[in-house]
Parts: sequence; structure tokens; C-alpha cells
Amino acid sequence: MNRPAGHALGTDGHVCGATPGVRCSGGRYRGPVTTDRWAQWLLTRRDGESATLRARHAPDLAWFRDGVLDRADLKPNDVLLDVGCGTGLIGFGALDRLGPDGRVIFSDVSQDLLDECRRIADGDQRCSFAQSSAEDLADIAAASVDVVTTRSVLIFSDRKATAFAEFFRVLRPGGRLSLFEPINRFVLQHRPDDLFGVGGSPVDDLVAKVRDVYRCGTEAAERPMVDFDERDLIAWAEAGGFEAVELDYRAQLDVPAEPISDWEALKRTAPNPLVPTYGEAIATALTNDERERLDAHMAALAAAGTPRRRTMAVAFLRALRP
Repeated sequence: MNRPAGHALGTDGHVCGATPGVRCSGGRYRGPVTTDRWAQWLLTRRDGESATLRARHAPDLAWFRDGVLDRADLKPNDVLLDVGCGTGLIGFGALDRLGPDGRVIFSDVSQDLLDECRRIADGDQRCSFAQSSAEDLADIAAASVDVVTTRSVLIFSDRKATAFAEFFRVLRPGGRLSLFEPINRFVLQHRPDDLFGVGGSPVDDLVAKVRDVYRCGTEAAERPMVDFDERDLIAWAEAGGFEAVELDYRAQLDVPAEPISDWEALKRTAPNPLVPTYGEAIATALTNDERERLDAHMAALAAAGTPRRRTMAVAFLRALRP
């Protein structure tokens, strides 16, 4: 697909749904600064190390987690493979639902994130760890798991159909697939230029310059984030051999959302792991005078509690391996 002009962001300022895992307790993560871009984003750049932003994201994270696990139809003794586990949102949530003989395999391309999950697991013998991508689960034997889960992982893959084939391979007959993906093509179709969810403002000219930093510098890397929609997910599941495919889709267009509470914290965040923070993009795109004008306007919106607009679409899919 030729990507329409724009950037794979929801108009509330982040990749729709592409958020990091959290331990169910909601505690803050520890660990060293890392050069791994996935771990950097999940541990620091996603929320700018702001407790306020973390708290605001928490309800959405819980909804993603519960939506995936509710559709997984877990049994007490299941072996669950969480593909692209991040910091363990789905995997640790599954442990809370499984019995003492259930197990979770945490799988991710990032060794740093696997190390973080291992630290959180703190010796729990129901946990094991495998460094692998969604498209190549070579460390997982065929027909060896009861459930495959994944959340906001296919959005970063340029071989999504291959990933579905791998999910099918590792599942036992009767095994279940449950996944969540943001549908960022929806955002590009409806609000391709609204970077912070505050469209129609006196700083639209400055926002456009900032957005061009993302549009011009990251298009190739982000293409997998917008080269599919919910219909493709169904088609890939069917082509991969799955049956009883069900998809739940939710879209929001210009829905009132929480205001910018802390503009300086927001500037320290990045909308996804592949791109600069907003502050870095602003520094690249704007002159000193322009930065001051943008800062003044956005800080005023934050102080006034002006609601933003959320435009996003997401899909939950579940399917059965016959």
C-alpha cells in the first residue's frame, strides 16, 4: 500500500494503542538506561518519566490487557505464549488468572525487555523467557502452547502474514489466539495533520512544521504501522488456517479527551519507538521564536484544562486453531 501523507499518530498525541506493558500493581519500572530503542521507549520515552502521564495511560492499558485476556478463554493449566511481551502487561495479567500449574512464556525481540520481565517475575517458576520475533518463533516448539497473545506488535512488523503462520504453528489443536492492534490507517484517513489533538488553533502553522519532521524523516520505518486495517487481520487469520475468527472494532473520531496536563512532560515523550520525542522534533523544526510561541500556547491550554480531541481505531481479534 502507498501510505497517505501523514504520521502514524492518534490525534491525542501517541500511536493509537501502542503503549507499553505494566505490572498489574502499576508500580514504576526500574533499570538502567539502555540503547535498545524498544526498551527506551517503554521504560522512559513513552511517558517522559512523568507519573501524571503514567496514571493517565493506566486505564487504557488495563482495558487492552483485559480485552486480550477475556478473549483468550484461559484455563487453569494453560501454557500461554505472550509474543512481543514488552514489560509484561499481558503476561503478568495472565499469571493472575492461571492456576498454579499454568505457565507463561514471555517472548520479545528485546533482551532488555526480557530482562525487565525476568526481574518483575522475581523467580516465579511459572515464567520462562524467549528472545524471538513474531515472525520467527523458532525457540517455541510446534503445537506446544494453548494460547498465543499479542498486543500492538504486528503494527511494527512488515511480515504480518508470516506472524500469523507462526502463531498457528506453535498452538496445539484447539488452541486460541487473542490479539489487539491499533488501526492507524483510520487516523491517517480522517485526521492526518492533527498532531496533538488541538486542531484549529493559532499555532497550526508551527504544528505543521513539527509534523513534517515525522512525515519526512520516518515514513519508511513507520510504513508497517499503517499498511493494514481490521479487514487484513481477519484475512491473515483465515489464510493462516484459523477458524472461529471474531473481531471487535472500536473507532473514535474527535471524541473529547483529557487536556494536556503538563506540556513540558509531553515534550519528553515520543509517539512511538521509531521516532524522536516531540521536544526533539520541535527543536529540529522551529526557530527559537517559534518554539516560544508554541510553548506559550500549549502551556496556556494545559493551564486552562482545555480538552483535546481523540481520533483512533483499535481491533481485538480472537481465533481458534482447529
